[in-house]
Amino acid sequence: MREEWTACLARMAESRDRALFAQLFEHFAPRIKSYLMRQGASPAQADELAQEAMLSVWRKAHLFNPAKANASTWMFTLARNLFIDRLRREKAPCYELPTELPDADDRDAGEGAVISDRMLACIRKLPEAQAQVLYMSYYDGRSHSEIAEVLGIPLGSVKSRLRLAFDKLKLMWGESS
Repeated sequence: MREEWTACLARMAESRDRALFAQLFEHFAPRIKSYLMRQGASPAQADELAQEAMLSVWRKAHLFNPAKANASTWMFTLARNLFIDRLRREKAPCYELPTELPDADDRDAGEGAVISDRMLACIRKLPEAQAQVLYMSYYDGRSHSEIAEVLGIPLGSVKSRLRLAFDKLKLMWGESS
């Protein structure tokens, strides 16, 4: 089915056929809305962003490259980027905490920051597909089946990509210690 949606988007990009766009919209808009709500958007905000994402699909369809990604990955990426842009524009106010002695839990924060920075540097060296599933699993807290659904790939591919990513991280982590 994934290949059919990719072919549909590619045909729509070439022909600007509104009927093909309507099929894409009917299938993907509710899924994108659900994805955005899982990312923390309110139902109204998710609905608005899903519609905006689908409008971007129509406008940017000529930029879609089926050799680089399937249709669902490309569309969910557009939606995610719109959501991130919205969050940046609506930046929450920053609150300053009073300066006090560090909390017992914060005493090792410096070491944690160094380890976190080192891990992120290693993750950036991974192939994009592996880094993406690793990030979605451990930073977004998604289940393997949710990742498979969002990316439009088989569950086995998610697990394989995670295993390959872990193997590479173990090697990189060992090299830099």
